[in-house]
Order: sequence, then structure tokens, then C-alpha cells
Amino acid sequence: MRSSPFNSLRQVSLGLLVPALVLVVWQTVGSMPQMAGILPTPLKVLEGWQTWIFGPAGMGLNPYSGTWLSNVQYSSMRVVQGFVLAAAIGVPIGLLIGWSRLFMHLVDPLIQSLRPIPITAWLPFSIALFGIRDMGSIFLIFLGGFYAIVVNTTQGARDVERNLMRAAMMMGASRRQLLHRVVLPAAMPSIFTGLRIGLGISWTAVIVSEMVAVKSGLGYVLWDAYYVGRMDIVLADMVSIGMMGFLSDRLIVLLERKVLVWRILQSH
Repeated sequence: MRSSPFNSLRQVSLGLLVPALVLVVWQTVGSMPQMAGILPTPLKVLEGWQTWIFGPAGMGLNPYSGTWLSNVQYSSMRVVQGFVLAAAIGVPIGLLIGWSRLFMHLVDPLIQSLRPIPITAWLPFSIALFGIRDMGSIFLIFLGGFYAIVVNTTQGARDVERNLMRAAMMMGASRRQLLHRVVLPAAMPSIFTGLRIGLGISWTAVIVSEMVAVKSGLGYVLWDAYYVGRMDIVLADMVSIGMMGFLSDRLIVLLERKVLVWRILQSH
């Protein structure tokens, strides 16, 4: 059933209500004298952000001028590389853990033992192993996304409807065919949930890693701006991270709708 233009406008208005209230409160609090130098107003942040994006590069008095796009590209490429690696390894491992009892006993205890270790605890190991280079950041991003993808994929593989399995076996399907044609499609909703969660954690990991393990990207700018007292750039950086995380999540959702078109048909 198609939504009317009025309903669409109403949904957009409701979605903008809370952000508008946040901006009003932010402007009010930021205008207080005691907040000077601590919480710049949205207008100050917008002004700094504009220079960061559109200002002439290499401006001596403002080292951030015109560097926004390049730093977004650095962070995005690291996230893409680490996240794709996490998905390429995490999805098959999750399927095998959920499908094979032997593989579960062999691999799952190790994964569950390593999973609670926070990304920050891996920083010294990453720097010692890879140095101050991109690979250290990609390694941390991989770890950030990997566990969420594995856990959700495993759960999806375990929750496959047993009647589907029995029906496929009665029709002569082999174990490999069961895995590829029954388990994998049935687990796809859980896999996409894991991908979305893993992608969000990957953006967290890239910021943490760029603060220490590399010398470029949004995380590096965030820490550098804080160090020199440019809180307007700090907040603009935070908004940029949220924006990039939101846009990348929407891409995963669009891919999910393309792949799981049958779920949309069922909901209607």
C-alpha cells in the first residue's frame, strides 16, 4: 500500500523534530559565557566546518582548511577495506559454526574468548605489528566488524526452520547443497543485521585507530583539533563521522532490500 504525500511529509517532519530541538538546546547552552571555548554554538561549528570543506588548502593560519574531503576519503577507504575483509571471513565462519557442531566446538570457544577484548586493548599490538601505517588501522576495523558479523550469522544459521531442512533432505539435497541453498538464504536476514552492526563498529574502530595508529583521517583530525583547542572542528568532525556512518548504513539497507526482496513481498 502506497503512502500518500501527506504521510511522507508527516514522517519527514517527525524525523526533523528531535534534531531541531537538539540544535535549539545546543545553541542556548553554547551561548552561555561559562561554555566559551568548551561548547561552540552550531553557527560557530557550521562556520568552521564550511572552511574545513571549502576553504583554500594549505592556509597557514588554518591547517584544516580545505582538508575535509581528503580526510573523509582516507577514513572511508580504511573502513571499506577492513569491513569487506571482516564480512568475507566472518560470514563463512559464522555459517560453519551454526551449521557444523564439530566446527562450533573447534572455533567458537576461541572467538567467544577474544570477542570481549575491546578495540582499544588491541592498539599496542597493532602498532607493534604494523607500525604507524594504514594496515594497523585496517586490522582494528576488521576486528571491530568481525565479531558482530560472526555472532549474527551463527545465530541465523542455527535458527533455520527444521522443516525446510527435512524437505530439502527428502528431495535428495547433499550437505553442501543444504548449506548453500537452504541455510545461507534463510540466514540472510541475520547476516544483514550483523553487517549493519559490524559496519557501525567499524566506524568506531577507524576513529580510535586514526587517533593513534595513523596520521590522517577523521580520527586524526578529531584528536589534533582537540589538542589545539579547535572545538568547532571537533564537533564538525563528530557530525561528519555520524553522517558517513548513516550513509554507509543506508547503503547496506538498500542492498538488503535488493537481496531480500521476498521479505518485502511477505510484509505486504
